[in-house]
Amino acid sequence: MASPEEMRAVVERYLSLLEKGTGADIAALYAEDGRAEDPVGSPPKVGRAALEEFYNRAASMDNSTELLVLRIAGNEAAAHFSVVSKAGDTTYRSAPIDTFRFNDAGEIVELRAYWAPSDMTVS
Repeated sequence: MASPEEMRAVVERYLSLLEKGTGADIAALYAEDGRAEDPVGSPPKVGRAALEEFYNRAASMDNSTELLVLRIAGNEAAAHFSVVSKAGDTTYRSAPIDTFRFNDAGEIVELRAYWAPSDMTVS
C-alpha cells in the first residue's frame, strides 16, 4: 500500500498540475486503467488516453487551486479544494470535494469529483 505521505504528494501534484500541467501530465498520475468520474454521475473517463483528453480541457484554462482539507485513510484520500479557472473574460469558481483511491504503486485507480454546476460561480 502507498504511504500516506506518497498519497499526499500525489494529491498535491494533481492540484499543481491542474494549474500548470498538461492533460498527459495529469493522466500519468493514474494507473493504466484508472478512471475519473468528474462530476459524480457523469460517464467515467477510463484509461490514460481518455483521461488525457478530459484533462486537456482543464489544462487549456488559466487555473489556480488551493488545498483546503485533505484526509487520508487506508488507500484512499478525500480532498476539498478551491479552483478558480479563467477562460477569456470569464472566471469560474468552485470548491469540489474529490475522492482518490490508490493502488500499491501510489497511482490513482479512481477519482470521484463531488460538485454540480450549481456549485460554481461564474463572473
